[in-house]
Amino acid sequence: MQKSFTIHDLPRSERPRERLTKHGIEALSTTEVLALILGSGIRGEPVMMTAQKLLNHFGNLQNIASASSKELCEVKGIGVAKAAQIKAAFELGRRIEDPDYQLEGNKVSSPQEAVKSVQKELKGKKKEHFYIICLNTRNRVVGKSSISIGNLDSSIVHPREVFKYAISSLASSVIFIHNHPSGDLEPSVEDINLTKRLCDAGELLGIPVLDHIIVNDNSFLSLKARNLI
Repeated sequence: MQKSFTIHDLPRSERPRERLTKHGIEALSTTEVLALILGSGIRGEPVMMTAQKLLNHFGNLQNIASASSKELCEVKGIGVAKAAQIKAAFELGRRIEDPDYQLEGNKVSSPQEAVKSVQKELKGKKKEHFYIICLNTRNRVVGKSSISIGNLDSSIVHPREVFKYAISSLASSVIFIHNHPSGDLEPSVEDINLTKRLCDAGELLGIPVLDHIIVNDNSFLSLKARNLI
C-alpha cells in the first residue's frame, strides 16, 4: 500500500520549511507556500504536486481565495480538512488587510451596521450567499457565518442548520443577510416564505430573528422595515 507523501519525503534542501527558515518566506514559490498549508499529499502523490494541481485548477490565488470549500474539494487530494486549512489561511490574510476588522464585540444597532459586517464578503459575488449574524443580549456580535451558497430555497437554507450555528454561538438573537447578484433588492416569494419559517423556528427556540436583509453591491433592503418580520 502506498503511503501519503509529505513535505518530509523531499530532500531536506528542497523542503519549503527549510527553505523558508534559511531564505525567508519571500524565497518560496506560490506552490511551496500552498504545500506548507496543505502539509501532506495523498497516496502516490507528493504534496507539491497536489499544491500545483490546486493552482492549475483555479488559475491563480485570487480564484482559490474566493472558492467555496465544496469547489476546493473538487480538486483531487483536497478533502474537507485541507479545504478548511486553505480557507482559514486566506481568511487570516483578509483580516490582516482589513483595518476595520473587529468581529467579536461589535455592536449592531441598525441594518447599516449589520450589512457592514458582511459587505466585503458579499461584494461582487455571482451566487446568492446566506449569512447569519449572532448577537448577545446587548446586541454585540458573538458569531458570523456563511450558511449556504446558491439560490435560496428551503432545501438549501434549512432552519435546523441555521439555528444549530446560532445555538453553538450562544446567540440571544440573530440577523440574516443574503445578496441578490442580479442587483434587484425586491424580496422574492421564496425570500418571504423562508423568512417566515426562520422566524417561526427562532420563536420556538427563544432566539428571535431581528431582521433579514437583502443586499447588492451598493445598497440593501430590510425586511423588518417592510413589515415582513
